[in-house]
Amino acid sequence: MKLPASTEWVLHCAATLAQLEPGATASAAQLAEYFDVPAPYLAKQLQALVRAGVLAAMTGPRGGFRLARAAPDITLLQIVEAVDGASSPYECREIRQQGRGALPPEDCRSICIIAEKMSEAHRAWRGSLGGVTLADIVAGLPAWAPARTRSRLSATR
Repeated sequence: MKLPASTEWVLHCAATLAQLEPGATASAAQLAEYFDVPAPYLAKQLQALVRAGVLAAMTGPRGGFRLARAAPDITLLQIVEAVDGASSPYECREIRQQGRGALPPEDCRSICIIAEKMSEAHRAWRGSLGGVTLADIVAGLPAWAPARTRSRLSATR
């Protein structure tokens, strides 16, 4: 499965926001500079996370984005689905009923084995991402990383 680069961006941005002090925010411009990604496009992706209830947007001179819920309550799946949707990347088009090797319709009453296995893989992928929270990601970072992240991110203000 190949996801767009913006998926990596929002996953890292959410993990970065999870490292901030409670109530602290970071603007789209700060996050874009921090990761050297295009600010206007990143801002659109972050708004998708706001619409999904993953992030909250704060207005004003010290405004920006923060987590909308506690890090243990936000899964990687929620973040990915906010920007990429929930549908399976595989779509069975029943090619087993086409061309010289076409099977008759009566032999295709049950789901194609390939479609079945691809669906199983998608469910496993979703299950895996659904079992990992932002708190898990932060807990997996080196002990010095959150302080470094806060320091470097505040230097972009």
